[in-house]
Amino acid sequence: MQNGKALELRNITRTYLLGKTEVHALSGITMHVERGEFVSIMGPSGSGKSTLLNMLGCLDTPTSGKRYVDGKDTSKMDDNELAVIRRKKIGFVFQQYNLLPRFTALQNVTFPLWISGMSPERMQKRAGELLDLVGLSHRKQHASSELSGGERQRVSIARALSNEPAYILADEPTGNLDSKTGKGIIELLMRLGEEKNIALIIVTHDPKIARGATKHIRLKDGQIVKR
Repeated sequence: MQNGKALELRNITRTYLLGKTEVHALSGITMHVERGEFVSIMGPSGSGKSTLLNMLGCLDTPTSGKRYVDGKDTSKMDDNELAVIRRKKIGFVFQQYNLLPRFTALQNVTFPLWISGMSPERMQKRAGELLDLVGLSHRKQHASSELSGGERQRVSIARALSNEPAYILADEPTGNLDSKTGKGIIELLMRLGEEKNIALIIVTHDPKIARGATKHIRLKDGQIVKR
């Protein structure tokens, strides 16, 4: 791994064409994230947070600059190569959970393991262990539509951990939760990040969440204005 870094962006730009107008969504972003770090990303609407998260998650490709994941340059990879990187290295936790509503909690967690080709026996065992880890051993066979918001987010965290990622990206993970439940979700993510040496990167509007981070990224007009 390059200099021990899980993730590194070097002078990344991302430009879109809106009609005939160029929109500079990211302008010269340079940052790195170490294993086990907790990084908060904040900024006003339109500052480039979503674009940066997509860039970190290999969901988008840079217009210019270099992106390294575990020392590997992913900047010019095609969609299939990026899909492999995401599957092996990245866990995602979304504000809207993105669970399959008719699937049970266990099935939602096994789904990415099935895609990766794991045997049914190992898949069931690992998914069960992960749901135990996030405190949902008693809800494994419940459909996600039957779970509370906090429980759904815990399922999404278990799913994010399924392929033992190098880092987890969380997009406003407490946005749909009450303050008490949201606090529990952040504490769970932080604990798991420390125990498993996973880099945790959270986009948030909540300064209370950001205060717990070991590194702070603030964006304005597609540029980092404060670390």
